[in-house]
Amino acid sequence: MRHAKIFSLVVFSALLAYGAIGFLCLPLASFEGDLTRMGMVPESHYGWTREQPALEPEWFTQSDIQEADVLVIGDSFSVDRTWQTVLTRSGLRVHTRHWHDVQGICGDFDLWLRQQGFKGKHLIIQIVERNLVKYANRSLNCSVTRSKYKPAPRRTPPPRLVDRAHRSYDGKMSVGLRTWFNGVRQERRALDAQFTNRVLNDDVRIARVENGCSLFSHRQCSEALFLNWDKPEDIGEATLAEIATINQRVREWNTIWAIVPNKSTVYLQSGKTFWDRAEQQLHAPNLLRIARQAIDAGTVDLYPGNNTHFSTTGYLLMGETLKNALDRR
Repeated sequence: MRHAKIFSLVVFSALLAYGAIGFLCLPLASFEGDLTRMGMVPESHYGWTREQPALEPEWFTQSDIQEADVLVIGDSFSVDRTWQTVLTRSGLRVHTRHWHDVQGICGDFDLWLRQQGFKGKHLIIQIVERNLVKYANRSLNCSVTRSKYKPAPRRTPPPRLVDRAHRSYDGKMSVGLRTWFNGVRQERRALDAQFTNRVLNDDVRIARVENGCSLFSHRQCSEALFLNWDKPEDIGEATLAEIATINQRVREWNTIWAIVPNKSTVYLQSGKTFWDRAEQQLHAPNLLRIARQAIDAGTVDLYPGNNTHFSTTGYLLMGETLKNALDRR
């Protein structure tokens, strides 16, 4: 009997400990930001807390390509159709497709576009900095457009705030434990006045940002998360020449290249000159300068601390910039 009681006590203690660890760690395994998810660091440390602008659901309407005034070819900065709400609010009809749907701006892109029934005047080609060289080169070297388009799902407005107090227990215990450990370790490092940068894994690093607590609303606001594989080097002249060649394929439309700077470029490496050269040679909107002007003016969470993408505030600034570029053409 004594052994049975001891065994029962051990099992009960183990279950109690497991339950306590689960209560503590499982909520840490749910992520709102892509960088907190990839880096496995707590949302409570890097999740944004400043309220974002409210957007109306009808502004996210996707027009048929045959009826659109504006065709957007873009990546993950465009598929949620947030920045496009600036265009739709002004009465423009917008159709958005992902780069994967068309593979590239191939040699027959003008013919393919007419075959799709596009009668609009404006073409916006959006790409994030880290993918520009690859996608420009791929476009230059493809001759036939092979569309894999599937109708896009309905999009809804992004949240104005995220309830950071909500506890979800749907994650994995191992992820929660790793996230808790990373959080404790980073809190200790954050106390080090000499701390500037630390690689978390192959994907994510933490870096201290000048005047960070004036620019971010998350708890550890003196630092933010960044993609570890963003390149510090500037984009060269060869890519500008490739874009100029691609533009000849779509010269019958008012074509605008919207090249979104990496988050690390905006906050850590803003001395790059590519956007100045693209503006001069291609009349591309200078999104790096616009982003830096917003930061210098004290805009909070232009890019949230936990995400590689713009906040709603950032997307609306991007949309206004592109709307102004359309109006000037």
